[in-house]
Parts: sequence; structure tokens; C-alpha cells
Amino acid sequence: MIESAAGFVAAVLGLAGLFPVLAVHWPRPFRVVPPIVWSYVATTILALWGVWADVPAIADVRRESSARLLPALVFLLMVGCDLRAILGLGSRALAAFACAAGSIVLGLGVAWRVWHGLLPPQGWQAVGCLAGSWVGGTANLYAVGQATGAEPAMVGAALVVDTICYAAWVALLFATVPFAGRFDRWSGAARIAVPVAVDEPSGPTTPGHALLWLAAALTVGNAAALAAPRLPADGPLTPATWTLLLVSLAGLAVAPTPVARIPGAGGVGSALLAVAVVSLASAGDVKGLEAVGWLVAVGFTALAIHGLLLAAAARAFGFELALVGIASLASVGGIASAPLLAAAHRRELVPVAVLLALLGYLLGTWAGIGLSALLSPLAGAAS
Repeated sequence: MIESAAGFVAAVLGLAGLFPVLAVHWPRPFRVVPPIVWSYVATTILALWGVWADVPAIADVRRESSARLLPALVFLLMVGCDLRAILGLGSRALAAFACAAGSIVLGLGVAWRVWHGLLPPQGWQAVGCLAGSWVGGTANLYAVGQATGAEPAMVGAALVVDTICYAAWVALLFATVPFAGRFDRWSGAARIAVPVAVDEPSGPTTPGHALLWLAAALTVGNAAALAAPRLPADGPLTPATWTLLLVSLAGLAVAPTPVARIPGAGGVGSALLAVAVVSLASAGDVKGLEAVGWLVAVGFTALAIHGLLLAAAARAFGFELALVGIASLASVGGIASAPLLAAAHRRELVPVAVLLALLGYLLGTWAGIGLSALLSPLAGAAS
């Protein structure tokens, strides 16, 4: 049994890195279930087996990792979101994304209302986390959970439901590609103009790059955490949300500068996300997993509403199937899968998918916090 903080840190780092490495060398098991979910499940199992002790030293590491890594992660995420490039997409692409993101949040709210009687009292926390993920990504899911004080079990349940529903939604969107012509005639679609290519960081990532980005992210996160308690707290504007807002603004300020072109920010951010998720799972709290079945029903209900509303928007505004599909998957799937769908339609749409996914990362946390703020009093009234 591991009883020291150093041993626990070594275990967390090993579990965070193991499955991403396996996904590179043995990709088949990770095509549907991503490495981060394997890490979460494996860590939960080891925690339940008592591989590490529930001692104050380990609890302190777990608490500090949640408090310090999340702001650093959000900063690194925002560094990749150049607002000038996103706004250069034009009104049609941005309108399609707004319809996709808005219909996801609305669909989750309606789905929670339909199924909340069968969910645990804290089920709204998982739904808020899903909103963060399905507008942005897994990092946003985790950020919403931290900002709203969601129970770790609810965050974990949301992560599992996210994976199940996402896999089905990706398959459905790819299955619709052959019907693009019929859909576009039905919607009266006009082709979207394609922006310039996305400006990617240049050169390989060296250890020095990774260490500098890690130091910068932790410094910005610590500075934001020190400033947040001095700002007014009202409703959802807690010190935790102020911290996320401040690091987001700092990341957006860096994004259009040459500093953002230095390689390494994305890789360091992915590593911090894996460590944060493993640290969350290390508590071994599975109370929320019994609600996964009904949360899956919430997820699929929300995606059905999202699909219907997005089709209606395509008909009303003349969006082509490629655009609404990319906007949907840029939200639900993020930067890992949206470019693949774009390439299946037209390869020149890949930059559109990348930029819309980055926009999702920018907005996802706030969509999840906003939905949580709306559902929390409703859940209290219903209980």
C-alpha cells in the first residue's frame, strides 16, 4: 500500500501517462473509448482496491493538484484560441456554431427536466459538466465540475456518459455524409467560404519548451488564484470562477502574440488534463456511477433535441450538412474528431472544424457554469 505523498504522485503520473502511450502503440482499444477514460476507470479500480492509503499527506496532494492544475490547464487551452482567426470564419460558420452550442445547452436542460426524477439529487451537477464538455471538451467538463463544486462522483459519471453518447453521435454524423446532397437541396444551402489555414506552432517540442510552458501556466494560475478572493463574489461568480475567468483572459491575451507559436502548450495542457483526471479518480468515489444509466438517457435525449433543432436551423438559414455536422462535432467531439468529419465532406473545411473546436473550448466552461446555475435552484425546488 502506498502511504507517502511521493509514492502517490509517482502512481498518478504513471497512470496519467500509461494509456496515452498505449494508444500510440496499440490503438485499437482506444478508437471508441479514449485514453483519458481508461485512465479514470483504472485509477478508480486501484483506489477501491486500496493501492494507496487514505492519509492526510495524500489527501493534501489530491486537493492541491485540483486547485493548481486546473487554472494552469485552462490558461494553456486558451493560448490556442486566437480570436482573430475565429472571427475570420465569417457569420455563417459562427451562426452554425451558435445554433449547435445553444441547442446542446437547451437540449440538456430539457432532458434533465424530463429525467430528473430518476437521477440522484446532485444529477444536475453531472448535466452541467456534460454541457461544458459538449460545447467545449473534456477539460471544460473538469473545469465546470471544479468551478461549481460538483461531487467527484458526478464528474466521473459525466465523463463516462460523455464517452458513451459521443461514440454514438460520431458514428451517426459520419453515416450522414453520403446524404449531404439531398440534405443541402432540402435546406437550400449555400457553400461556406473557407478561411485561411490555421497558424500552427512551428518546430518540435523540446523539454525546455515544455518546462517553460508549465512554469508560465502555473505562475498565471497562482496569480489568478491570489487575485480572485479580492473580487466581488455574487451567485456563480465565486473565487473559483473568477480564477478561471482571469486565466482565460490571460490565455486569450497571449493567443495572438508570437509567444503562442512557441511549441509545447498543447502537449503540456493534455498532460495536465490527464493528471487532473487521474487525481480526481484516485478518491475511488463510485457513488455517482449508479446514476450513469439514467444520465445516458439524459445524454441521448439531449442529443436528439440538438439534432432536431440543428436541422431546423439548417432549413431556416440555409446551412449545408457539412457545416452543421462540423459545428455539432466541434462541440460534442472537439478538435480530435471534427477535422476528420470535415475531411470526409470536403478537405478544405478542415480549418473550419479546427477553429470551431477552439471556439468551443473558449465557451464550454461558461456554458456549463451557466446551465448549472439555472438547474441548481430547480433541483432544490424539485427535491
